[in-house]
Amino acid sequence: MMSRSAHELIDAGDGRRLERFGEIVVDRPAPMADEPPRDPGAWSTADLRFDRYAGWTSVADDEPGPWIVDDGDLRFELRPTEAGQLGLFPEQAPNRAWLRGALIDAIAAAGTEATAGTEAAPAVLNLFAYTGAMTLAAAAAGASVAHVDGSRPSVAWARRNADLSGLADRPIRWLVDDVETFVEREIRRGRRYDAVVLDPPSYGHGSRGTTWRLEDRLDGLLDRCAELTGDDPAFAILTAHTPGFGPDRLADALAGAFGRRPAEVEAGELGLHARSGARLRLGAWARIIRE
Repeated sequence: MMSRSAHELIDAGDGRRLERFGEIVVDRPAPMADEPPRDPGAWSTADLRFDRYAGWTSVADDEPGPWIVDDGDLRFELRPTEAGQLGLFPEQAPNRAWLRGALIDAIAAAGTEATAGTEAAPAVLNLFAYTGAMTLAAAAAGASVAHVDGSRPSVAWARRNADLSGLADRPIRWLVDDVETFVEREIRRGRRYDAVVLDPPSYGHGSRGTTWRLEDRLDGLLDRCAELTGDDPAFAILTAHTPGFGPDRLADALAGAFGRRPAEVEAGELGLHARSGARLRLGAWARIIRE
C-alpha cells in the first residue's frame, strides 16, 4: 500500500476531471466541467479512467487494490467503486477543517463551565456518513459521533478508516440504518445531539422500499434534526451535490428548520481549484453556528 498527501486536482474540462489521489492519477466524469481542459498533455498520465458505460479501465494489467492517502492526521483507504467514486470527497476538506475548529471551540467553551476534572464531549450526528471523513474529523477533535449510513459496506469502510487513523477507540457509534428511520427513532427515545452534519444524495431508496428525493424530503428531515439538537445547536453543516440546490437554497433550508435569520447562516459553493488554473464546481454548502 502506498501513502502520499491526499489529493490534487490537476485539470478539469470537457466534462471530466483529472486528479491525483496519493500516488494514483484518476480521470473521471465531472459534468460541470464545461470548459476545455487547460493542460491537455497532462491527461495521458492517468493510471485509472472511469466511464459511465465502460466502468473503470487501468493502464496496468489490473486495477490497483486499495491504497492509502494521508489527509493531515487522518488516513483513508481508497478503492474504485461501481459508481465512479473512490471513497473520499476532496471538496469537503474545508468543511472538515471548519468542523474541527468549531468543535474545539465548543469543547473549550463547555470546559470553562464544566465541573473541574470533567471532559466535555459534544455529541455529533453524521447522516449519510459514507466512508467517514466527517466522522473522523469530529472524533479527532474530541466529539462523540453517531455515524449513520444505509450501506453496510460503506460503514465497514468507514471503520477501516478509523482504524487507519488511530481513532478506533474513540466514542463512535457505527450505525447501518435508514437515515429518516433512525432520526425518528432517536426522537422517540428522547436522545439529544449538540450538532448535526448532513450530505444527502439527490436520489436513493430508503427502508421498506421508500424512495428518497432530495427536493421532496430535505425540509422534513432538517425539521426532525432540529428536534434532536434544539433550536441552538453548536453547529449544523448541510452539503449537496444536486443541481438546483445552490448556496442560497441550502441556507434557506437550514434557516427555516433551525429558526435562524438568513444572516445567521453562511453558505458557499463546493469546488476545487486545479493546478492548471481550472475551477471545478461540485455542489454547495451551508452552515450555522451558535453565536
